[in-house]
Amino acid sequence: MNYYNSIKQELINNEINRGVKTYSINKSDLTTYYNVGKMLSEAGKHYGEGIIKEYSKKLTNELGKKYSITTLKYYRLFYTFSKSHSVSDKLTYTHYKLLFSIKNNNAIEYYIDIAKQQTLSVRQLQVRIKSKEYERLPEDTKNKLINNKETNINDFVKEPIVIKNNNYNDISEKAIKVKYNYGIYLS
Repeated sequence: MNYYNSIKQELINNEINRGVKTYSINKSDLTTYYNVGKMLSEAGKHYGEGIIKEYSKKLTNELGKKYSITTLKYYRLFYTFSKSHSVSDKLTYTHYKLLFSIKNNNAIEYYIDIAKQQTLSVRQLQVRIKSKEYERLPEDTKNKLINNKETNINDFVKEPIVIKNNNYNDISEKAIKVKYNYGIYLS
C-alpha cells in the first residue's frame, strides 16, 4: 500500500469538500441576508422604521445577540445595495459591507470586479478602498472601465507611496511627478 498517495488523496478530498462547503455557506448567507433585507424593507413600509427595533429585540431574545438593530439595518442595506449593483457569491457579505459607504457607483463596480478577479480577501479589499485606488486612476482609465473597453497594465496605478519631506508634509503623487519631470529633487 502506498501510504503517501492515500494520505495525499484523503487531504485533496478534504480540501475539495471544504471548498464546496465554504461556497455553499457563503451562497446561503448572501441569499438569506438578501431575503431578510427585502422582508425588513417591506415590513418597514407597512409598519414604519420602529419595526427593525422590535424585530431585533425579539430575534435577540429567541436566537441570540447577533441580531442587533445595526445588523438588521445592514441586511436591509444589503438588499437595497444588491438592487443596483452586481452581487456575486465569489465575494462574502463582509466584502459587500465594505462597499456600502462608497457613493460612486463606478467605484463600487470597480472594487467588486477586482475583488472577484484577484480573489482579494476582505482585508486586501479594505486596503485598496482606503488607499482610494479607484479615485487615483487616470480619467481615461476610468472611462475605459465604465465603457467596458480593453485595458492594459499601464492603465492602472501602482501601489500607493506616501513620502514625507523635511517639513513633514504629505506629498501627493502628482506633486512628485511634477517635481520629477522638472528636475526638482526632494530633500
